[in-house]
Amino acid sequence: MNESLYQRLGGYDAIAAVADDLLPRLMGDELLARFWQNRPEDSIRREKQLLIDFLCHNAGGPMYYVGRDMATSHRGMGITNDDWAAFIGHVQATLEKFELADREKGDVLGFIESLKAEMVDP
Repeated sequence: MNESLYQRLGGYDAIAAVADDLLPRLMGDELLARFWQNRPEDSIRREKQLLIDFLCHNAGGPMYYVGRDMATSHRGMGITNDDWAAFIGHVQATLEKFELADREKGDVLGFIESLKAEMVDP
């Protein structure tokens, strides 16, 4: 049986747990914290739900993502290659915390890396 990445990751609850771990890491990073400064709590909660929906949808799950595409969402934010490297470091740390198998870790990181050109300013 060919399970989707969504199924191999453990479904919605597992992906939501990853988001619950990742966002505080990003927000607490000295380099990346500026992206969440002066944002109300309800805005951050909505962003987290959109992240979960986006990841679930793109991993083959039943969620419908209603947010903007990555290029539109990140345009003008001034995301640099250094910001991206810090972000990827936090993603890797989160995946390690959840002891993701190598295959799934590679699939997740490959997908995230495929978004870099849409998110990092040229």
